[in-house]
Amino acid sequence: MRKILIITYYWPPSGGSGVQRWLKFVKYLRDFGWEPIIYTPENPENPVIDKSLLKDIPKNLTVLKNKIFEPYSFYKTFTGKGKKSKIKVGFSSEKKTSSIKENIAVWIRSNFFIPDAKKFWIKKSVKFLNKYLKTNTVDIIVSTGPPHSLHIIAQKIKTKTNIPWLADFRDPWTNIDFYKELKLSKFADNKHHKLEFSVLKNANAVTVISPGMEKDFTEIYKRKYHIIPNGFDWDDIKTTKKIELDAKFTISHIGSMSKTRNPNVLWEAISELTHENSSFKKDLEIKIIGSEDYSVKNSVSKYKLKNNVKYIKHLPHNEIITMQRKTQVLLLIINNTPNAKLVMTGKIFEYLASKRPILCIGPKDGDAAKVIYETSCGLVSGFENKELLKINILKYYKLFLKNKLNVKSVDIEKYSRKNLTEDLVCVLGKMVNRC
Repeated sequence: MRKILIITYYWPPSGGSGVQRWLKFVKYLRDFGWEPIIYTPENPENPVIDKSLLKDIPKNLTVLKNKIFEPYSFYKTFTGKGKKSKIKVGFSSEKKTSSIKENIAVWIRSNFFIPDAKKFWIKKSVKFLNKYLKTNTVDIIVSTGPPHSLHIIAQKIKTKTNIPWLADFRDPWTNIDFYKELKLSKFADNKHHKLEFSVLKNANAVTVISPGMEKDFTEIYKRKYHIIPNGFDWDDIKTTKKIELDAKFTISHIGSMSKTRNPNVLWEAISELTHENSSFKKDLEIKIIGSEDYSVKNSVSKYKLKNNVKYIKHLPHNEIITMQRKTQVLLLIINNTPNAKLVMTGKIFEYLASKRPILCIGPKDGDAAKVIYETSCGLVSGFENKELLKINILKYYKLFLKNKLNVKSVDIEKYSRKNLTEDLVCVLGKMVNRC
């Protein structure tokens, strides 16, 4: 078998969306003649722990680990957080305003830790992996980001060893939705752009998750980009027990609901529907499964929907799959940010596999909307189109009352993790002239 060294920050028992892309690739790579080797931190800062993902790690997999220093202990002490507190991803907050200390900490992190707080792992990792590669042959090196420090590690190793390098982007770099909230100085902003340009230029191949991201990167550096989206794993869907749909008209959102995902148009639309239709109000239950920004609860309270909303903290992935299959409607909210059209969250593909109707709020001409249209699995309305959103909700509700609420889920097999791994293997094959 050919060998592929994968540099990833997120690896089980770490949970969340960041770990699943390469965990699933690794699960199926041997089926296509590639032996994966994982390099990951020994002591990462994990936002969540999910031991249910351990089952997907292939037997006898080589996992290399090296300790990482991250300034989070300083950040927690400086901002008055407990040592065991978890660092939230993005800019989700449980408070309306950040403290002065938190703002100072963000400024320090943004301007002194470039490209991110994992920068202190770069030099140590390059030394560790160069030593490993002197006695162990690999055919390709992969770095997956964010965090983008991992791309810098891979780039330095490629320069030293000339081993072909694939840079995989699960999210944009300088066009990520919260980039402007980083309080960057002009110097820091320029450095981010220079590092991004260097990675895009020097990697032997670059994979991205959506057409919008391909277009975004092409404007930075023109080259061939390979679009390999996230997907779903049929093994996660298979179950021996029968799934009973929720008795109530449930609308469930899976994953973090950050400030840019707080759908005020939804709360307003539902508030109006509950006043216009007493049966709808009685039957409705909205489930928010995962973390939520303070603004979400404020909005729910503002529109007097507390009795219709249920908050559920993080669940293991296997339980999330069950929740998705039980709900009447799955809620997909695209970040209301300038880059909204290119946002294609990983959850959309597991939504497809659950074969439950999707209610999407986001650009009608965005990448996520295109997937929903082509698979006939849901309805889409814009960020400000309250009337269309109400029509879409009522359409689903009327079908629910008739016990006919379902979707076709057309042509979704191409988004299965095994088929996507085959697409990845074709990219790898071209890199070593074997496709």
